[in-house]
Amino acid sequence: MGIPDFWIKLLKEYADENWNIKEMWHVLNDRLPHVKTVAYAESHDQALVGDKTLAFRLMDKEMYFSMNLESTSLIIDRGMALHKMIRLITLATAGGGYLNFMGNEFGHPEWIDFPREGNNWSFKYARRQWHLMDDPDLKYQYLARFDRDMVSMAQKFKLLEAPIIHLLHEHADDKVLIFERANLILAFNFHPQKSFTDYRFEAPSGKYKRVLDSDAPEYGGHARLVAGQEHLTLFDIVANRHFHLLSLYLPTRSALVLQRLNQNSPK
Repeated sequence: MGIPDFWIKLLKEYADENWNIKEMWHVLNDRLPHVKTVAYAESHDQALVGDKTLAFRLMDKEMYFSMNLESTSLIIDRGMALHKMIRLITLATAGGGYLNFMGNEFGHPEWIDFPREGNNWSFKYARRQWHLMDDPDLKYQYLARFDRDMVSMAQKFKLLEAPIIHLLHEHADDKVLIFERANLILAFNFHPQKSFTDYRFEAPSGKYKRVLDSDAPEYGGHARLVAGQEHLTLFDIVANRHFHLLSLYLPTRSALVLQRLNQNSPK
């Protein structure tokens, strides 16, 4: 429960600009080496009456009014962006397995409450509204599509089968975390206001292509990155030390996954 408790505490007690990136990395990787664990951003506990799912904590009552495609809302924009990022980084750092609770993956707006004396034996909330993610006029479809593609990406590249996670870059003020796993580089910009152009960090040399972008329009994002773009590492020498650097555009509140291309890369 350490990881879901951490996300709840972060959302309840800290403004976005005060998120502790170093603590985030520690909590997500706080396990013994090679010990299989199951990670999850939230579970059934957060979906039951008396508590809130991450989506509801992020967007609250705005979910009832601003999840249709015609609506614009800064609260919904923030909530959807962080909902995707929290899930991706939780999955990408998992120690062996990833767990989701039904409906939470697309931001189900309400709780579950089974018939009991306290609710006069009502069945009203003893259900999941699956039709919401299938409604083409609502934004839930974006969260559902991102979740499906995120899990497919993890399966395709055998992400959780790679035991070693290399932290490539961590910056407290920038709110940026970048790490490598299973021949992928995953970059997260949690900053609530700053997008970074030409953001450079040391990385394994080679050519990279983008395989997932949380800001893509098919996920309800703002399409600030060019689809299908490839990246080449740069070479530099400082104090007789050789560096290979990647230079990326990291939009605010977004995450991207890059595949390092070689002869063994999945097609």
